[in-house]
Amino acid sequence: MGWLRPRRAIRESLSEAFAEERTHGHFFLFVPVFLGIGAALWFAAEVDPPIYAMVLLAIAAMMPAWRLRHRENLSAILAGGAFLVPIGMLLATLESARLDTVIIDTSVTTMIEGRVLSRESGAGNTIRYRIALEKTREPTLKRAPLIVTLLARSRHDPIAIGHGISGRARLGPPSGPALSGLNDFAFDAYFAGTGAVGYFYSAPVAIETGSGGWSDRIAQRIAIWRNNLTEHIRGRIGGDAGAIAAALVTAEQRAISDETVEALRQAGLAHVLAISGLNMVLAAGTFLVGARMLMALIPGFAERFPTRKIAAGGALIMVTLYILVSGGAISAVRSWIMICVMLIAVLFGRSAISLRNVALSAIIILAVTPSAVTNPGFQMSYAATLGLVAGYAAWRERPVRKEGKGGALRLTGGAAGRFFGGLLLSSAIGSLSTLIYSIGHFHRVPAYGLAGNLLAMPAISAIVMPFGLIAVLLMPFGLDAIPFAIMGKGIEWMIALAEWVSRWKGGDVVTGRIPMSAFVLIGVGGGLLCILRTRLRHAGTVLIVVGALMAVWPPTRGKPELLISEDGRLVAILRDDAVATNRAKPPGFIYDQWRRALRLGDLARPDMRKTAGLLLAETATEAAAAETERKRPRRKADREKAKEAMMSALVAARQTQTFICEAKAFCAAVSPSGWKIVTLEDTAFLGTACNRADLVVVPFALRLDSCRSGAKLLTARHLRRTGALEITPSTDDAGASLTDAIYTSAVETVARAWSRHRTYDWRSDTFETPAGAPLAEPEIKETDPSPLPLP
Repeated sequence: MGWLRPRRAIRESLSEAFAEERTHGHFFLFVPVFLGIGAALWFAAEVDPPIYAMVLLAIAAMMPAWRLRHRENLSAILAGGAFLVPIGMLLATLESARLDTVIIDTSVTTMIEGRVLSRESGAGNTIRYRIALEKTREPTLKRAPLIVTLLARSRHDPIAIGHGISGRARLGPPSGPALSGLNDFAFDAYFAGTGAVGYFYSAPVAIETGSGGWSDRIAQRIAIWRNNLTEHIRGRIGGDAGAIAAALVTAEQRAISDETVEALRQAGLAHVLAISGLNMVLAAGTFLVGARMLMALIPGFAERFPTRKIAAGGALIMVTLYILVSGGAISAVRSWIMICVMLIAVLFGRSAISLRNVALSAIIILAVTPSAVTNPGFQMSYAATLGLVAGYAAWRERPVRKEGKGGALRLTGGAAGRFFGGLLLSSAIGSLSTLIYSIGHFHRVPAYGLAGNLLAMPAISAIVMPFGLIAVLLMPFGLDAIPFAIMGKGIEWMIALAEWVSRWKGGDVVTGRIPMSAFVLIGVGGGLLCILRTRLRHAGTVLIVVGALMAVWPPTRGKPELLISEDGRLVAILRDDAVATNRAKPPGFIYDQWRRALRLGDLARPDMRKTAGLLLAETATEAAAAETERKRPRRKADREKAKEAMMSALVAARQTQTFICEAKAFCAAVSPSGWKIVTLEDTAFLGTACNRADLVVVPFALRLDSCRSGAKLLTARHLRRTGALEITPSTDDAGASLTDAIYTSAVETVARAWSRHRTYDWRSDTFETPAGAPLAEPEIKETDPSPLPLP
């Protein structure tokens, strides 16, 4: 029975490790982990999980979790997890039901009237308004969103926050993911309360409107403070430096030039622009140190009063005012909660920096906004915080060695060496902790992010944030000019360093998509490494190694051969060395996501042609009938010329491996598998395209479901349900059939609250299918190829 001894020893060793973790209170750190897992499972489901099932599961798991709460083994953690996971799912259900955001179903042009909730000035004369929509007309929307975000490009006097606004605008739903697995902007908009985005056709005008309730008036007053503060800072500090200074205080970033934003991103300094832990810590730390120094200068004050707690109380008030004027972004709220927990700990004489405080702030956030668990900012912030707190704890508990004399920096007693060493270590830990999230969400890593932070962080820590705080505190007395000037010089230095680093060879390292399983394993493994302190933490090392192997392992299925955007206007054919698109200038918002996610090659622009006579001239009878019925005349193609032009384009496309486009008519291409693809700009060529192509893409909502010829037809009706599409050959053979190809939809389900608007029919004012029911293909006869009218 000697073989039992190793097993008994392992069991005893694990029991001792669990007991030690319990002694350090580390089981509490798993509470937000399980709540987050429950919320993530709820959001990932294809249909809303039944509430009764979640409630029954929580009730069934409550008693075992309570009885095992004092156990020091794995069963106690699992029992707690079995109870907390359904609780997290119920919290997610409650948040979704509480918001119940109405997202507009399709793009529409209408007159809008509403009340300005906030506004942001951008480059040039642009102003982005966030508007509480009160009325629509010409046409009146049956299912109007409550809040919209509209861009005004025309020069006009800015409409004050809280005042009424009116104008003719183009409204549209927030876009879905650019590809499967990428960020869903409709999801973000739903939980931000935004039901539509768009722009004004001309300058909006101010109108009379109601003031709203008391909560609206409070929010309006805060928004006015924020806007006035932004304008004041930009007035004190000009150019990009002033725009960045305003962004550091009020989070309004639209006025920063694209060139500066790109330089900061490539230098790994884009995180500075977001109101996050860095800004909050620097602001609170500056206030704490400054307040204690001022109190120390008062004779006898420090001996009679607890200056540390007084300074912490003042810092608590300061960061609360900071969050009010910063716009309340989720990253700012998250950082504010974390700082508040730490400052309250100081007030009660507890350790300010601890994993328990981090866990407590995460519990508060997940209890109020469980959707934050899907947010990249939430994940990266807590990953960096866990890494830094765990690294600080490991450094504090390291074996003590005799202090050196400072070496080359002995004139300062090694203080400068310790400062820059700490900066290097914290930057390295932060970068390493968030690495997997940069890869998983953004598919790129700044090659010189560590160097950029090392060069710029001294200026940010010692000049920008401290003098920014001093300037804001002196603003009521009109003494802020000099501090803001010093802050501006520090920001100019930061911009110069960022531009220098961005010019280094290498730039971003584009990683491409990785499997979700690899992302989860590495993220969980990193969390275990930071949370646990006994040998149990090496379970995290195993998960990281397994996840890294899965990330670099060659995928079983190759890259897609064809990409189609959600609106059908951008189509790309992928080859090993190049990517051919039907747009000479593909929209950067979509194409950049494709390029990073799939590590695309060089862009091959289309060959543009303009053959005369492809459309038949309109007859007088047709023009008169169209005028009588107030409809746009239906254009017709010259079938012979259209057929000849399309055949010529397909032949040339096969040879050049690019799209051949007839201006304002169609584009044609041939994929590596031999698929003939035609994208239309004018439905007059639909019949010719169906007869000559294997796949026809139409960015309009047609009354057709398929081509008579058997060619695959994708219209705005189809793409509305599926979102962007990836089409991958089923085999590696050059002649793989398009019918047998693998179609991957970016929108995996239309039965959830943030995607259900895709099934809404504005004519009948109903949804095409009940929520949660399988969606059948629409039964539409091939009768009229003209576009459906917009509502």
